Amino acid sequence: MIPFLTQHRQRWKSAYSWHRFPWPQPGPGPAISHLTEVYEFASNPGALRMFKYVPPRGKSALVVVLHGSAQTASSYDLGAGWSTLADRYGFALVLPQQQVSNNPNNGFNWFLPGDIERGRGEALSIRQMIETMFISHRIDRRRVFITGLSAGGAMASVMLATYPELFAAGAVIAALPFGTATNLNEALESMVHVRARSAREWGDLVRAASPHRGPWPRLSVWHGGADAVVKAQNADQIVKQWIDVHDLDHNPALEEIVDGYRRRVWRHRMGEDMIESYTIAGMGHGTPLATGSAEQHCGVPSAFMLDVGISSSYHIAKFWGLTRQRRKFDSIFAGWRRNSRSQAAASQSVARDYVPKAHLVKRSQASHSRRGGASAGAALSRLVRWLRG
Repeated sequence: MIPFLTQHRQRWKSAYSWHRFPWPQPGPGPAISHLTEVYEFASNPGALRMFKYVPPRGKSALVVVLHGSAQTASSYDLGAGWSTLADRYGFALVLPQQQVSNNPNNGFNWFLPGDIERGRGEALSIRQMIETMFISHRIDRRRVFITGLSAGGAMASVMLATYPELFAAGAVIAALPFGTATNLNEALESMVHVRARSAREWGDLVRAASPHRGPWPRLSVWHGGADAVVKAQNADQIVKQWIDVHDLDHNPALEEIVDGYRRRVWRHRMGEDMIESYTIAGMGHGTPLATGSAEQHCGVPSAFMLDVGISSSYHIAKFWGLTRQRRKFDSIFAGWRRNSRSQAAASQSVARDYVPKAHLVKRSQASHSRRGGASAGAALSRLVRWLRG
């Protein structure tokens, strides 16, 4: 889960007493990105950083993307290809980012009680980021999704358990079930030796994490069969946990081969796919990628971003129902706007992005509408809307 966690064990123990600073800290990853940072949002009790990417499409879905340890929001976005998919299919992204002042390995604190309970710490900060996106952009509240790798995947499990009413579905990659650890020693044990429980015990942990009683988010689970950092049996425990939450038959309704790898599916009584699980035989710890020019290809290989011939990001988005083909002019306009943002980021630092109050939002929108009526940008927008039909 955290590739260098064992090496930093003593540093972790002293880290618990560190004060959390809410302002940005330097970290690894690209210095320039088309992502926009939001510097102030609500109370942010987990002291996380917030990045977003919003292609030009109204009433869009929202995907929350959580990076792994030793990564940043921008490096994981580049590696997994989520912005490419956002451009292609027209959904928005919010990308929380950890700070080394919270965690020396720059991974989310998926095992600390103060960060994994509803209404507290990092879990609440991520919840506030989602609400910020609701306020600032035309997000469809019925179409919110979350995914993550490693520590980010474990934090995705936390969010699905503590705020299940927020999410239509989620995906966890090379991660662990919710509730497997509440301290460092348990985290290390769970990663390597796997803390097995019965399906009912796992399910009870999710049901106790919030007052929600259903319906529950759908789930996609991915794991490398040769993962030595987080053993693959953890994926079986995740599936077991959510089978119990959804009250599904323990035997999969479908087993098939997709891009050379085994996929299993569990369905509810009405036939809808509720849980899917991919086992990537021979793959170690990381996110599965397939690079190339085809629609199902995206991402850039790097550390823990492994080109094995199947794109987890694409297939996750497909499982969530986000991959319906957009019209040609939508994709052209989205790509043009993204390139413009990247060029602007190269020449100046990212602008501060405050969340305005509701009345200021309305005033700003009205003012923009008056000014933009005669502008070339407004004319282009009207042309694109006409071409969309």
